[in-house]
Amino acid sequence: MIGRLKGIIIEKQAPEILLDVNGVGYEVTLPMSCFYELPKVGEPVAVLIHFVVREDAQLLFGFNTKTERALFRELIKTNGVGPKLALAILSGMTADQFIHHVEQGEIGALVKLPGVGKKTAERLIVEMRDRLKGFGGYDLFNPAPEGVTGGSAVADNARDEAIAALQALGYKGSQAEQVIKKVLKPEMGAEQLIREALRSMV
Repeated sequence: MIGRLKGIIIEKQAPEILLDVNGVGYEVTLPMSCFYELPKVGEPVAVLIHFVVREDAQLLFGFNTKTERALFRELIKTNGVGPKLALAILSGMTADQFIHHVEQGEIGALVKLPGVGKKTAERLIVEMRDRLKGFGGYDLFNPAPEGVTGGSAVADNARDEAIAALQALGYKGSQAEQVIKKVLKPEMGAEQLIREALRSMV
């Protein structure tokens, strides 16, 4: 079981990174809440890992804190919720928001997340309400890292990267394009675009 990886980030393509650990490259998928806090390509980082083994794949999901990983693990214990949906949930709202919506039984807020229909939202509330007591939260929407700027070419690349990231999180292509168009500003980088797009859909 892999529980933690420490190495150098050699590629970043939201929501995934390629992490070089002593010459071995590990593909790690993170919720956007964790992805925003990563250092730049070429810099060292340590991430906590949840390791999933399937018949057709071995998947690594990364987190910055034990709380984030613990919440992810609680999510995938819920009937009908797999790692991809849990990732989308943690990318679409803060832990505090999710816990609040579950505790208050707010189905309408949960169904805004990609892949969460009414039945899944009801199941999350019923199965997770008691299990979420005592969880701390973390803020998904901290200010964007400094230095995220660029010209028109950079803006086009940021737009395409943001759309691809939203699609990887479960949003349909047309929905991703529409929301990115809504929040797009020329000076925005990809991570800031993704942040604003997710916030506008909560």
